[in-house]
Amino acid sequence: MGDEDEDRGTEQQRRLVAEDFPYRSTLLANLSALILLWDSPAVQGQILAKSGESLDQPSHQTLRLLLAWGSLRPTALADELGVGASYVSKIVRRLEADALVQRSTDPKDRRATLISLTQAGVEAARGVYALGDRMISEVLEDWSASDIRRYTALTERFVDDAIRSTARMREQGLRPPP
Repeated sequence: MGDEDEDRGTEQQRRLVAEDFPYRSTLLANLSALILLWDSPAVQGQILAKSGESLDQPSHQTLRLLLAWGSLRPTALADELGVGASYVSKIVRRLEADALVQRSTDPKDRRATLISLTQAGVEAARGVYALGDRMISEVLEDWSASDIRRYTALTERFVDDAIRSTARMREQGLRPPP
């Protein structure tokens, strides 16, 4: 690895600390660092590779979405993955070749296609969620049971409030600053 690659790796690691996000809210800065870390295809890909996982990160993400939300049109899948239609086609072709997804006609619109999991795909997707469970277990391995319960309860409350607030913000925008 050259010096430039090492600098990029160090630079990426440096960005994963809350102090690098100039929010007034320490909570938001920490959440930003966590999202950047766990939403990073590079980080996820490295973890999967070191864990001996045969599927790549985009395939994992696709399987997770299809298990959680059911069959999706390719355009909806592209929107949720944040990628273009041609990239989704590549992911779907790879997953089809592994017999993990299948295409079918959308019964609501015979011109449209749906992507859905096969039985093998359901099992593979459950395996993806099991990897996530292992990941969070490693993160929390030194936490007490009471700390985990308290953090889980607060996180559930935060997510519920965030969903409710986001719905309002989507309709009305942000409120004026205090």
